[in-house]
Amino acid sequence: WGGGAGGEQGGAGAPRAASGAAAAQLRRRLESELEDIRGAGTWKSERVIASRQGPHLRLAGGGAGIINFCANNYLGLSSHPEVIRAAVEALEKFGAGLSSVRFICGTQSIHKDLEEKIARFHQREDAILYASCFDANAGIFEALLTPEDAVLSDELNHASIIDGIRLCKANKYRYKHMDMQDLEAKLKEAQKHRLRLVATDGAFSMDGDIAPLREICQLAQKYDALVFIDECHATGFLGPNGRGTDELLGVMDKVTIINSTLGKALGGAAGGYTTGPKPLIDLLRQRSRPYLFSNSLPPAVVGCASKALDLLMESNAIAQSMAAKTQRFRSKMTAAGFTISGKDHPICPVMLGDARLASVMAEDMLNRGIYVIGFSYPVVPKGKARIRVQISAVHSDEDIDRCVEAFTEVGRKHGALP
Repeated sequence: WGGGAGGEQGGAGAPRAASGAAAAQLRRRLESELEDIRGAGTWKSERVIASRQGPHLRLAGGGAGIINFCANNYLGLSSHPEVIRAAVEALEKFGAGLSSVRFICGTQSIHKDLEEKIARFHQREDAILYASCFDANAGIFEALLTPEDAVLSDELNHASIIDGIRLCKANKYRYKHMDMQDLEAKLKEAQKHRLRLVATDGAFSMDGDIAPLREICQLAQKYDALVFIDECHATGFLGPNGRGTDELLGVMDKVTIINSTLGKALGGAAGGYTTGPKPLIDLLRQRSRPYLFSNSLPPAVVGCASKALDLLMESNAIAQSMAAKTQRFRSKMTAAGFTISGKDHPICPVMLGDARLASVMAEDMLNRGIYVIGFSYPVVPKGKARIRVQISAVHSDEDIDRCVEAFTEVGRKHGALP
């Protein structure tokens, strides 16, 4: 939005910007909105990591020995040597990328192998890969549901579920968070529609609570509805074998459709998927827009996720390693006087209420060598700001205790504790 250098419009390497009254007006409006965000204390800064993802990090600018408590790296597989080696081997054998969508010339044998492995892991008929679970959620509802159908969504579902539902033409119902009486009322109201789909997160990422899937499935059976769950914050570590909330709660045969991610517990790179009945997966290959119009997953990402699934299916030891560590953090923080949302999930939101307090405390925690992030509106509702702590299987007991000690010091300093 400025002039050029050296008498020309933008010298060599200089940033170029649009000129004119409309561009200037846009710039003023954007700067005003950004200032409002800063003033509200909800500005989200990005810290730059200069090392691998893991329980201990080095930040750009010299911060070393930082203990990381805010990644979705639940099982520590993002820097697991076997996972990295599998990615390198896939990169060398299959190349950097496909430069294509799947149905043109973007499907390799490793894509088909991974889809088969995902279906086997979840004990479903088939699976389809996406660039992310956000894409999987954007693709499922529009392809499956018509104006004759209905979708019933938990009010605190992930943004990608909400956006996916917005794209479809089905009749939309929103029920109160994990409120089975309200869900039943909405199911009764939706009986006039051809197909009814109940959509919920299996584990809710902001609050660390787990959907009452047994009750949801009972209501779905009573009112002849289908159940869809997003398992991004469950796949790999919830349930006896890490298959997710449906395994944890004993309803694997009652849930029809599962969407999940490869970008959290399963290697931490990228990618998502839908798994369920084969005719549904076949339909998605024909009609799902994010699948049809997005490049194939890069081979290195496929290699990572495939090895992660191998490790999980060889032994449930990794999946079972989370419970004790999660309980250690939750019990110690509660004893210190903090309110921790959710129950028995490695997502441990430290509820603070005030957005500015969450931001300031998170910065002070970093000064004590603990990497956490404050969450505030619009990521969470106004008045419900928190610092979301996430426990990983590769955190040591010493790491967890250091985090609790730092929280206690900072909480007292800023008045969050007496």
